[in-house]
Amino acid sequence: MVSTYTRPSLPVAAVGLAGFGVAAAAAALVGGLAAASASDQYGALVQPAWAPPAWLFGPVWTVLYVTIAVAGWLVWRTAGWSGARSALSVFAAQLVLNALWTPLFFGAGLFGVAFVEIVLLWLTIVATIVLFARHSRPAALLLVPYLAWVTFASTLNLAIWVLN
Repeated sequence: MVSTYTRPSLPVAAVGLAGFGVAAAAAALVGGLAAASASDQYGALVQPAWAPPAWLFGPVWTVLYVTIAVAGWLVWRTAGWSGARSALSVFAAQLVLNALWTPLFFGAGLFGVAFVEIVLLWLTIVATIVLFARHSRPAALLLVPYLAWVTFASTLNLAIWVLN
């Protein structure tokens, strides 16, 4: 079957990139609002010796949200909504799960529920990488650091849950 998809023009592609940036920023904003006092809360928790300092999370997540947005945009630009519907739907699901973790962990203090949720997030990131690779290898590769960080964050979540 021959694809009839045509890549968007530069102005449309720029608007698309902005849209993916807004989506990633919205996930970050939900987490940021729920984590207003996260640094103090994080510092008050019993933590494993390998836990990173609170100041590290902001810079890491800033870089990751940029790569998440660019990855989604690359797939959209390559295949369009109709050509990558399942990949972009799973991408949207992982953004929602990403946004939910901070309110569960810091907002509600539900460390066990947050751990289950972050495992679901991890699984959706893996699925997103697999689905994105079918459309854009660079997009899939851009999500690998995100997966690595969420793997680390999952381990930290579990350790904090056990210790507290």
